[in-house]
Amino acid sequence: MREGEVAGSTAKPARKRRQDGAARRLWRRIRKPLATSRFTMPFVAWFAVRAFRLVYWTNPLAEGSDDTAQKLTQYMPAILTQWHGQHLLSTFDRPRHIPVSVMLSRSADAELNALMMERNGFRTVRGSGGRDGSASANKGGARALIALKKSLDAGSTVAMIADIPHGTPRQAGMGIITLARISGRPILPVAYATSRRKVLDKTWDKTTVNLPFGHRAVVFGEPVYVGRDADEAELEEKRRAVTAGLNAANAKAYALVDGRR
Repeated sequence: MREGEVAGSTAKPARKRRQDGAARRLWRRIRKPLATSRFTMPFVAWFAVRAFRLVYWTNPLAEGSDDTAQKLTQYMPAILTQWHGQHLLSTFDRPRHIPVSVMLSRSADAELNALMMERNGFRTVRGSGGRDGSASANKGGARALIALKKSLDAGSTVAMIADIPHGTPRQAGMGIITLARISGRPILPVAYATSRRKVLDKTWDKTTVNLPFGHRAVVFGEPVYVGRDADEAELEEKRRAVTAGLNAANAKAYALVDGRR
């Protein structure tokens, strides 16, 4: 019996790895056709919005969480920022009276995020999805920053992921620091967490899928201001401050939902 149990315990993980690998290969094969289909993607976005709305409303706010409306009103217009893979619930936490523009890449994977955001009343600004530092990628990113600055000048809060797609996870890039410098508006780190969740360990950013029927937490970090005349040393200092602020906010959010106060 013991021998059978050992064999069974090793077989299950191997089978699960094969299933996960097959699922990833299938997703890589179909994601581009899905992203370019004018019929399929709206349906997927419609379904995803309702699924995550269920998750949001079945996870009551944990004690010790911050008040999103109060924070945004206090610093409005601000530059909201999160880590890649930790942002799924933020789509549903926008106070209706506060306009928010969101920067998203031009990649196929971002199409679903864009449709979900737009269905929830966000304005989307598309940046470059390039990873090679090409001139076209840089121009796309520059145009997106200009569009976000115009949104801030018009009084709209903006949201921008801090770490660079497929770069080093949990390290803020210079894009968000540049936006803060040219706009004069503060960067607000924010973290969302739920007590029930599934971490996709094979993804580069450890994407966290929030699950229903638990508790959620919202935690804002201290605002980070960047001077218009900041030199390279100060820009690097502010980049590190955003990284530290986001890590601290995420640690607190997970501590709140996991009962580790």
